[in-house]
Amino acid sequence: MNILEKLLHIQSELKAPKNQRNDFGKYNYRNCEDIQEAVKPLAQEVKAVLVTGDELVQMGDRFYVKATARFMDCESSDEIKNTAYAREESEKKGMDASQITGSASSYARKYALNGLFCIDDVKDADSQDNTSKGKADQGKRATGNKQSEPPKPSKKQLHEIYNELARTGIGRTGLLKKYNITALEVMSVDQYNDAISALKSKPNKPVNPSTIPPDDADNGLPWK
Repeated sequence: MNILEKLLHIQSELKAPKNQRNDFGKYNYRNCEDIQEAVKPLAQEVKAVLVTGDELVQMGDRFYVKATARFMDCESSDEIKNTAYAREESEKKGMDASQITGSASSYARKYALNGLFCIDDVKDADSQDNTSKGKADQGKRATGNKQSEPPKPSKKQLHEIYNELARTGIGRTGLLKKYNITALEVMSVDQYNDAISALKSKPNKPVNPSTIPPDDADNGLPWK
């Protein structure tokens, strides 16, 4: 077989199911590694290898990851390649710069492999409902996927917590550890109710008499 026949054989036999699951978006997907693992045994059958790589390219004021997937014939040294691009985000919540680049690289490589092996991974724009009703339904589905968070204390309630901590002389560390939270601002209303009830039952912190000024300024006697 020549290289085109070998590629045709792999395109016809390749099975790369969407075995990955996005629980937040509630959909299945395949990643770059899934495709590579599915190709390896087929490439071995026809004496060919798959090589992927990428480089950063600048277009205007933005940087893109240009990924290339090469299908190479071990017998003839012929090759067929396909490229794809993914744009680096300037920033992405929860990721440092190297993770942002790595994410774009993986994405670009996946689509380079999709083109090389005729894998259709997405629906085109004509398949989407772009009417007002369709967009509203999409918005409802997106809202429905968000998990509601428990209500948080108001600013007035948080102020009351801080006042009680000052009155009793109790530090915040104990409360944070008790409720397994990093700050009082993220506690739930139930946790607030429990905490304020416990604090109000505590006495005032002991007062050091040496810090209290005399009631009668004329006597000039120090407090001991």
